[in-house]
Amino acid sequence: MARELAIELYLFIFKALFSIFRLFPLKKKTAFVVSFGDNARYILDEMNAQGIEGKRIIIKGNHSRADFKGDGKTIVFHFEIKHLLHYLLSIYHLATSKVVIIDNYFGFLSAISFRPTVTCVQVWHAAGAVKQFGLKDPSAANRSPRAKERFQRVYNQFHYVVSGSDTMSGIFKASFGLPDENILSTGVPRTDFFFDEEKKSVAYQSLLGHFPGLEEKRTILYAPTFRENELKTSSIGLDIQKLYDEFQQDEYVLLLKLHPAVSGEHDLEKQFPGFVYDLTNYHDVNEILLITDLLITDYSSIPFEYAFLEKPMIFFAYDLEHYEKERGFWEDYESQMPGPVVYTTQEIIEKIKTASADYGSIKKFKEKWNEYSDGNSSKKLVDFLFKK
Repeated sequence: MARELAIELYLFIFKALFSIFRLFPLKKKTAFVVSFGDNARYILDEMNAQGIEGKRIIIKGNHSRADFKGDGKTIVFHFEIKHLLHYLLSIYHLATSKVVIIDNYFGFLSAISFRPTVTCVQVWHAAGAVKQFGLKDPSAANRSPRAKERFQRVYNQFHYVVSGSDTMSGIFKASFGLPDENILSTGVPRTDFFFDEEKKSVAYQSLLGHFPGLEEKRTILYAPTFRENELKTSSIGLDIQKLYDEFQQDEYVLLLKLHPAVSGEHDLEKQFPGFVYDLTNYHDVNEILLITDLLITDYSSIPFEYAFLEKPMIFFAYDLEHYEKERGFWEDYESQMPGPVVYTTQEIIEKIKTASADYGSIKKFKEKWNEYSDGNSSKKLVDFLFKK
């Protein structure tokens, strides 16, 4: 009850401020509200390449690790009350921009009303979906009717949701309660990276410059998903000691990419020198995928993009039953993943030793989830928004 009252008070204040700024004239500006920022960066680059007019406003949400630099034409704001001036200016730009592009759920959308000539675009931060979200998130059933109504008001603000496949389009429609006409099948902007040989080469060499010696190693990337109960913990599901004992003499290294929301402290690089590399704060996960020989993950969306490289994956579902009950899956988990599903670190070791992969399944998985992501996704979206 107290939580709901706090949310309603916050939204009331937000609405009042937005209503005041809404009295100012609309300008030829594009406002990006980002939690992740990867898609925004590719859209921004394409806008600059095409010479699209108007300022670009980057509004970084709470805990966002997105790294944008202001240059006069692009202005960066921290969307947090503790940065009061930035916060107020962010609301002003939201109220006066002709295009608003977001990459996550932002509750403030439930309290505002864009003018009829404004376009709001959701470029969701995942190219595919294993777990349920939005209206289909099982936890939503426990929320109050008022909260559920608020969720739908947020989703109703999306004039368009950018999708990379028909499969994902169906998931968006169910998750956000939106009809076909709100889905824009232009592909996921940040996946353009996998079709740009020059960018890939530069990123690959840059990573090797940061982490010399990896080129001679077999690299395993462990990238687990977000878990509500592990936000502040320093423990992870994988038994790194076992992997270290088994593989540290065999030219293997373990890269770690924990979820951006996880803030627990650990010193695994010190515990396992020369074997563990913590890349959690590295700015672009797609670049890390280039130097990854084997991906170990669970219910994350990272396999949908790793599939572009058609490399082997192992799915470490040590808490499958609990996670499925808590979050829910779109499809049967064990049958849809393009690699072996295992439940212990020992099973992972055995799979690494056999070094087998079903490349046919990986390719099929790639085609299913990325049918519209063809290397021109950013261009298609920019053309639609600014040249239609």
